[in-house]
Amino acid sequence: MLPFVINAPSRRAFFAGTLAGTFAGVTLPAAADAADAFGAAAALPARPNFVVILADDLGWGEIGSQGQRLISTPNLDRLAAEGVRFETAYSGAPLCAPSRCALLTGLHAGHGTVRENPEGGPQRSLTGADLTFAELLQLSGYRTACIGKWGFGPELPGQDSHPNLRGFDEFFGYIGHVHAHQYFPKYLWHNGAKLRLDGKSYAPHLFRERAVEFIRQDGDDPFLLYYATNLPHSPSVIAGDAGRYESRPWSGPNRRHAAQVARLDNDVAALVRALRDAGVAERTLVLFTSDNGPHSEKGVTPELFDSNGPFRGDKRDVYEGGIRVPLIAWSPGLRARVVKQPVASWDVLPTLADLAGVPVPAQLDGHSFRGLLTGAGARKHDHLVWNRPRKAQAIRRGRWKAVRFAPHISGAGPEGRVELYDLAADPGERRDLAAARPELAEELLERLDRSIGEDPRVPYGLRSEIADGQVVVTLHNGSSVPWRSVRLGLDGPRELRSHPVERVDPGTAIAVGFPLAAAGRGRITARAEFDADGRSHVFRRRHHDTTGDAPAR
Repeated sequence: MLPFVINAPSRRAFFAGTLAGTFAGVTLPAAADAADAFGAAAALPARPNFVVILADDLGWGEIGSQGQRLISTPNLDRLAAEGVRFETAYSGAPLCAPSRCALLTGLHAGHGTVRENPEGGPQRSLTGADLTFAELLQLSGYRTACIGKWGFGPELPGQDSHPNLRGFDEFFGYIGHVHAHQYFPKYLWHNGAKLRLDGKSYAPHLFRERAVEFIRQDGDDPFLLYYATNLPHSPSVIAGDAGRYESRPWSGPNRRHAAQVARLDNDVAALVRALRDAGVAERTLVLFTSDNGPHSEKGVTPELFDSNGPFRGDKRDVYEGGIRVPLIAWSPGLRARVVKQPVASWDVLPTLADLAGVPVPAQLDGHSFRGLLTGAGARKHDHLVWNRPRKAQAIRRGRWKAVRFAPHISGAGPEGRVELYDLAADPGERRDLAAARPELAEELLERLDRSIGEDPRVPYGLRSEIADGQVVVTLHNGSSVPWRSVRLGLDGPRELRSHPVERVDPGTAIAVGFPLAAAGRGRITARAEFDADGRSHVFRRRHHDTTGDAPAR
């Protein structure tokens, strides 16, 4: 009998205007109009803007560029045709919260803080020890926004899991996982406050309009927009009827699901059009992906749409259909190409850091795929891991994939079940080879077990605390290279600075205290200057209190 282990987690003024009447009579752009959002090529600069679009439960096969025939997605198809389409892209998990944690932090669900959804057990929240890609970019001068579904509780301001404390200057949307199921909510969160609604406003309308406003804001700083829509998650709710799908001979949920995907496609076009209108498209990289495979909830039948393409399973499954997702990278400076090398959502953080010129944190599970965007090639993963504690796990290494189910899960018996597949010959995972190749299955499972455990990261970034009449500024070098000529200080009228320190090695920190009285009035901003890998860097971080207010800039 092959070994069986399922590991549990270890430690670890609103808009420029008013919402009243803003969205009455909103008309979705026609496909022909939406296509006008795209245009000519330009070079992708260092430190580009980033727009990371995360769909909710969109299957690998639900867009036309990957074989969809019943639902029209002309705008995503054009992104794929003009940009880089990753044919073998994986989500961090087969369901929402752990997948989003992997995307944000660069750790797979065997190491990340959040390893499961609320169902079947408590869902953990992000902590002060978690470093998101927003925090990393915010430190280096990006203005940042999270719009849409955050997905990690609790629904309280000023706590470590709130988006404002995890690197986002602005947050507008749902904090909690379950609240995001309401398409016509009675409230949404704007930073640390609840924004009361009348229950008649369609949340995706609000998200799109706010995202467009964020893109159009003036400023010299580069920006990060994390657009985490709740489309096309169940329930299948759309504003109005199902449009072109209303007359299709399908069930009501399936018609509305198709309309949700079409709405998502048009929302993407609206964001790209905003980039064009603001004159920043040539300086922006757009990444589009999904948090997991397609759902089969509340009457939606993914088989009708072939939502998972040639793959087995859907949402919640660690089979390919539950974890294979679309991934498209678009910028006018990119050459069109299709990438077959496997990548995973935990590669996004190191990729954004690499492109922004920020020292990449050490001890991540992800690798930068920057070279795959340019055709230069990138480091390959030795293996990829998915972990659903007490339920199921999977590991892919090369062409081979092992799947392990806990006792009494998915038809497994009291001792669980192990399966082995050759993805090169059998991408649909139909022929279980575990009995024929037990030694290979055991080798993969041993590697899987070694990949699950404590969070391996070391502290990274800039912190400040007030103690004994001082503002103590601490810089943690959580990268893999030395930081040299380090100088800490406080921004303000007097621009307090320490004497430079020659070197701060990886895994170590330096702290300097400044008199609180000398810091002046108002919000306190810590500052660090240093050199790394031949580049000069400046980190800034606002001192956070516990009010839940958005950091001022």
